[in-house]
Amino acid sequence: MSIRRFFLLALFACTSTARAAEEQWLLNIDLWGTPYYQLLQLQDQAGALSGTLDNDPVAGQRKGRKLHFSATDAQQARYVFNGEQQAGSLSGKADFPDSNHPERRAVHAFSARRLPARPPGPPRHLNYQADSYANTFSAERTPVLTLWPGDSVSTATIDSGGVDQHGTTVALFGNPQIGPFYVAGAMPGDTLVVRLKKIRLNRDYADSLDSIVHRALGIAQAGKATELGKPVRWKLDRTRGMASPENAGARLAAFEVPVRPMLGGLAVAPGFGSPPMSTGDTGRNGGNMDFNGVVEGTTVYLPVYQPGALLYLGDGHALQGDGETSQYALETSLDVEFSVEIQRGNSVAMPRVESPSQLMVLGQAGSLDEALRAATSGLSLWLQQSYGLSLSEVAQVLGSSVEYRIANLAGRSVGLVAAIDKQRLQNIPSHAAAPSP
Repeated sequence: MSIRRFFLLALFACTSTARAAEEQWLLNIDLWGTPYYQLLQLQDQAGALSGTLDNDPVAGQRKGRKLHFSATDAQQARYVFNGEQQAGSLSGKADFPDSNHPERRAVHAFSARRLPARPPGPPRHLNYQADSYANTFSAERTPVLTLWPGDSVSTATIDSGGVDQHGTTVALFGNPQIGPFYVAGAMPGDTLVVRLKKIRLNRDYADSLDSIVHRALGIAQAGKATELGKPVRWKLDRTRGMASPENAGARLAAFEVPVRPMLGGLAVAPGFGSPPMSTGDTGRNGGNMDFNGVVEGTTVYLPVYQPGALLYLGDGHALQGDGETSQYALETSLDVEFSVEIQRGNSVAMPRVESPSQLMVLGQAGSLDEALRAATSGLSLWLQQSYGLSLSEVAQVLGSSVEYRIANLAGRSVGLVAAIDKQRLQNIPSHAAAPSP
């Protein structure tokens, strides 16, 4: 063997050993009953530990199953961990500065699960069949899959009543969601990019109501609306792409409308200190947005609040008019394919939706006035970030070109969308942030 070949093999062996010693752990620190999640990255060189806890440097040592390490933040506060490893889990005690008395220390229990290493090769396409469903958007639910940027998933959602494509009740009503999906590398302050590659009907019926939400009822109609709220079954002609009421009276006997399958629910887990959010609610992290623009071919941008983002999706609709004025849209199950990417260090303030032709920002609040302000502010910020426009220039663009749509009137909060045609922006140079590999 030549000397050169010997050294190349030795270097390869050292590199392989170093890579094999790299570990990622998701820590859950119990801060007086509130879970706090952090990403621990460790390198083990013959028992000497180094790495990061979120972005703070870590140093320590491993002896057998025992681990001792500490992290130091930018203010020089020190966080000390003593734990024991059992296969893919870690547990022990964390010694933190007291949150009210920095000169004192407070001890908290912690646990951790080891995250899988990224598989070699190009991005993967995965098939996921759900065997459980979530009725909250929560950071505390164990992820169903770990994804890496570029990965795509084919799956099937169920309807808002918990019924799957075979007509079987498999979950509690109330917009049950599939997930969460842990997106490796996503950290608070990033933006999760969800590309909706396919949203298709997978059964021949949908359910709705003959209702009008109270926000859309006039005083004269309200007294007559007490008889409304009855279920309506819709036939879905998947060959023709049409929907029609199943037991329509004479006047609606020939009434049919083209389907436009959409996801009503799409969200990431809320941040530290926020309780799990009902799948009937909305927030800056997304939620039960019920925006009929979330269709096949669109890209949804969501702010990341937890390590891994923790993506949920569900509440499929075959069709929905603006506002979901019947309380339920045409609720059905769907086949869905999506992929994920990350924009690092570029957090959006609220959900954004991009179609081939439009930029759209969803404002969600307790009133339409507040939702209008949120949506307009969000679209203004998008134009400033992606096109470098001043506020004066944004005002000129919005004043000539903005469009507004009511997304949702049926929930505890309401949703309003501010949109602009991308064709109007084609002569303005863009410097939008690109998703990470």
